[in-house]
Amino acid sequence: MHKTLLIALATTTMLVAPSHALDLKVAVQNLPATLDPGKDHSNTGSQIYYNAFDPLIEKDYAADKVTFKPGIATEWKQVEPTVFEVKLRDGVKFHNGATVTAEDVVFSFERIINEATPEFGSVKKQFFNNFEKVEAVDATTVRFTTFKPEPLFETLLNTSEGSIVPKAYIAGLSGDPAVVEPSDFDAFGLAPVGTGPYSIQNFQPGEGLTYVKFADYWGDMAPLDSAELRRIPEMATRITALANGEVDLITNVPPDQLATIEANPNLKVEGAVTPLFHVVFFNTENPKMADKRVRQALSMAIDRNLLNEALWLGKAVVPSTHTYPQYGELYMPELNTFEYNPEKAKELLKEAGFEGQTVRYDTDPVYYTNGLLAAQAIKEMWAAVGVTMDLKVDPKWTGDDKDMESRNWSNPMYCADRACVNTLEQALDICDAVDPPPAGGRPSGAIGVAVDAYHVWWDPRLPQALARARPERLLAYHICDWLVPTTDLLLDRGMMGDGVIDLPALRMLVESAGYRGFHEVEILSTRWWQRDPDEVLRIVRECHLHCS
Repeated sequence: MHKTLLIALATTTMLVAPSHALDLKVAVQNLPATLDPGKDHSNTGSQIYYNAFDPLIEKDYAADKVTFKPGIATEWKQVEPTVFEVKLRDGVKFHNGATVTAEDVVFSFERIINEATPEFGSVKKQFFNNFEKVEAVDATTVRFTTFKPEPLFETLLNTSEGSIVPKAYIAGLSGDPAVVEPSDFDAFGLAPVGTGPYSIQNFQPGEGLTYVKFADYWGDMAPLDSAELRRIPEMATRITALANGEVDLITNVPPDQLATIEANPNLKVEGAVTPLFHVVFFNTENPKMADKRVRQALSMAIDRNLLNEALWLGKAVVPSTHTYPQYGELYMPELNTFEYNPEKAKELLKEAGFEGQTVRYDTDPVYYTNGLLAAQAIKEMWAAVGVTMDLKVDPKWTGDDKDMESRNWSNPMYCADRACVNTLEQALDICDAVDPPPAGGRPSGAIGVAVDAYHVWWDPRLPQALARARPERLLAYHICDWLVPTTDLLLDRGMMGDGVIDLPALRMLVESAGYRGFHEVEILSTRWWQRDPDEVLRIVRECHLHCS
């Protein structure tokens, strides 16, 4: 297996200066303060882990479509709807010389699903919330049990968060070597050990590290003897370092710097559009952002095409919706999520009584390429519709700050949809495959769908899907899981888009499909699928009777 050095997954552009040695020096814009793939889902971390850690299942990044291939696991299979088994490769070595065992694999996932620290809990919520338990069947077989069927099993076992780490090494880093303690994970983040083609040496948190070729790597040997990464946050300083030969490669180069670099015959530019959105999101739990008209107005005031032309020289892609071409059948370019309409923005602000007010906008000074420049441009665009931006520049993440009103963020393509099923039609297809209805007859009702309004309200095919569902399949509606100020609107937390579900319209769709009523009902929770399946089905049907 060949695993090439991956320097910058999340960068827009890379620059390469020729190097005849087997050593590489790289200047990067950011580096993490700690290195533990199980605790981290940052852009900067994902660039580091690929070279030093391995997941159970690898992905062929050169293939046009998503193609999985063996990693630390040589094969995998689904033995029951909620049970998967993987076979482990023999003789895989950690960088400290220890051999990977089934116990290490179990430990790598248990620390996440058992939330050994709050950081693991965050990763669990995003990736592994459906994982009930992981257990070693024998020395080379590991069994994964999920609460409900998991169609994204391969995708989740391919994430860097699912990288395999050494249990005994981690346990011995602090305190009692026979017990894994929270302090052990802190220590591991400063002295990481993986199984990848390069080991990590000389890690200086947030400043630098050195990759060193791992002679006992289980796959093809790494092409470089070493690669030194240095953090140089200032763009001009990175370019100077490249031109002077201090480094061989730099990352996170904004397009307006490309001409300067291309003018140097000793330098070469390489780049590509990556599946990652730069977004603005609003804190709808902050009273100032609670009115959807304000959020819609601020979104409509942003000229995304102008930002692309001015800051990215047209090299980026302005999407029409929050889907990627890489989603395959789930890609929906026909949707039009974004609209630039400053006049309508002014009207909405006037309706909302939001005139002459200030909105706080948070950004890191260097984390996102062009992030600060884009914020400054958006400040001018908001001013054009009568909103003053209070631009707060701070490297601290403020997404969970109750006083935060708006900020930038990035949304990379982890998988097509964390809810696994993106439309009601897809859910019904799965039901029909598991419990086929008799020819010309109605389904038995042994399996059905609890519809989450958040995930289906936008679907233009929803009326047809509701008509197809029938009560035997459409068991319940999951409408809201927090209090809202009115019965007419369900307020989104504002992460992606204008954040409003039109309940009256959804109610009309449901009733036009033949259902007799529509009520807001909470039937799902984080632990819902841990209950006995028969109890789940009984409660869901009771809720359905209440809803109809």
